[in-house]
Parts: sequence; C-alpha cells; structure tokens
Amino acid sequence: MLKRLISGVASGVLAVSLCACSSSTSAGSTSITVAGSTTCLPIAEIASEGYQTSSGTSVLVSGLGSSAGIEAVSNGTADIATSSRDLNGDEKDLGLTPIVIAHDGIAVIVNEDNPVDNLSVDQLRDIYAGKITNWREVGGDDLPIQIINRDEASGTREAFRTIVMGKTPFDRSAAVLSGTGQVRDVVSRSRGAIGYISLGFVKSKYATTQVKPLSVEHVEPSEKTVSSGGYPISRDLYFFVKGKPSDAAQGYIDYVLSEKMDRQIREAGFIPVDHTKEGE
Repeated sequence: MLKRLISGVASGVLAVSLCACSSSTSAGSTSITVAGSTTCLPIAEIASEGYQTSSGTSVLVSGLGSSAGIEAVSNGTADIATSSRDLNGDEKDLGLTPIVIAHDGIAVIVNEDNPVDNLSVDQLRDIYAGKITNWREVGGDDLPIQIINRDEASGTREAFRTIVMGKTPFDRSAAVLSGTGQVRDVVSRSRGAIGYISLGFVKSKYATTQVKPLSVEHVEPSEKTVSSGGYPISRDLYFFVKGKPSDAAQGYIDYVLSEKMDRQIREAGFIPVDHTKEGE
C-alpha cells in the first residue's frame, strides 16, 4: 500500500529547469532567479509577487531542494539560494554569504488515526534508525512503523539528521521522498507512517487531507515553543548569495526581511527574524 502511495505521488512531480540569472525580459525589465528549499518556497513565492509589483522586477522561484539551490547560486545559475539548513563542510568553501530569513520548527507527523501523541528524541532516533519497528513499542497500536524520510538533497533531512540522529545512521530501508508535500500526503493516507516536515506545512490550506503533529519531549511544535527554544527540533531558514548581490537581488532580500513580510511569514507557519530578535 505504501509503495503504491509513494509511486503515485512521485509520478506527479514535475522537473523544473533553472534559467540564467539576472537576465532581461523581452520587455527590458530586470529578472532574478531564486532556487532551492521547498520549505522556503511559500516565503519566496509570496515575496516575489509583492516585490515584482513594487519594483517591476520579475522573480523566478523554484523549489528543487536546499542542496540544488546552493549549487545553483555557487555556479551562477541562480541569484539567490533558499535553504532550510546551514552550509555543510564542503559548501563552506564556496564563498557564499548566509542571510537568516526566518525560524522554523520541524514537526514529526503521523496519521490522524495513530493514537501516539508524544515521542522522546531517543525514541524518534531509534525509529529512524530501524531499532523500533512497531508502534506498540512506543505506546501505540500493534502496527508496523513505515518510515518516511527525505532525500539527501533536502535541508530538512540534514537538519533532522543533525538535531535528532547525531552520528546514528538512518534506516536504509526507509521510503525516501523528495518533497515536503509528498511526505505529508503519504503520511496522511497511511496509518502506520511517520514523517517529518516543516511546521508551516502541517496545516496547509492547499491540502485535502490532514496529518497529526507529535509532541517531542512533551513539547508541542508551535511558534511560541520554537521561538522560546522549548521545542527541541528547530532551525533557521536561509538565503545564500555569492559575492555582492545585484541591485535587484538585494532589493528582493530587503523586501523579504522587511516588516511588510512579517504577517505573511507567520501565516506560512514560520517566525520572522525580527520577531525572535525582539523577544516577543
């Protein structure tokens, strides 16, 4: 059943190609390219609409994964990379500048019919390592656990690996999906499944099905608990640029960091940078 669900979801994924950055449209107006994290996609897309209206600059946004965005900006095929993780060891030598655009919690999700409400970090690690294989081992029904993981290009996976797994390897038999929406969709339709997604995607207005976020260490994932540091699985969301951004790209970055984006960032389920700095 799970394999059929995954196959059906994956077949609907479209390949997206990147266009050359900082090009001019046929009308002579400036355009910029923003590529990377699917988690950051709502922020990038909402900002692109507002920025294009106010500046006349066309913004091409694509969600190919954090690693793909970082690669694109480092080789010059994108102006700005969006990423749901920090740079890894090799990427730190690429000469990229990080810009924190928001804060996020990673929600662990299960099917609505799953009676489990809380897991410890240790239990979560053992599930994703393949050591705990049945929900009855953590207080649930006698039902095999179906692990849903993200692919290696995912910033969400890297953040989850760093925070939860440490040096413990993932179970190699886990199902691997490339997008946040795919994880959410499969978990919503498979009673034994478990996955992890950005907090902002738990209650999506575009989804026709529901998932249940679990408490971790008895702390519910929410803006308040992420902002306070109480929720244990949280991270920053980034833009990365190489060298000095063009005027158009800098204008877009400034727009995302401005107060006019705070409401939209919160509506997407994230925490604006200024919100955290002001300690609200």
